Amino acid sequence: MPHDRDEPVTVTAYEDGPLLLRGPFELRTPDGKPIACDRATVALCRCGHSSVKPFCDGSHKVTGFRAPGGETA
Repeated sequence: MPHDRDEPVTVTAYEDGPLLLRGPFELRTPDGKPIACDRATVALCRCGHSSVKPFCDGSHKVTGFRAPGGETA
């Protein structure tokens, strides 16, 4: 999705939940291949149990994932 490159990228960690990524970002695999994403905001898994990694599917609720929240970047 097109973004205003002057717009800041923010990553927000939600308590016991995903990382919310907002702004002009590009997602890539460890070997550099692009990951298709057509949204300006995405929730990224940080519990490790999502079936649609790197995106969050809500598995953190079922697995009892616990982690602090707060602005991370």
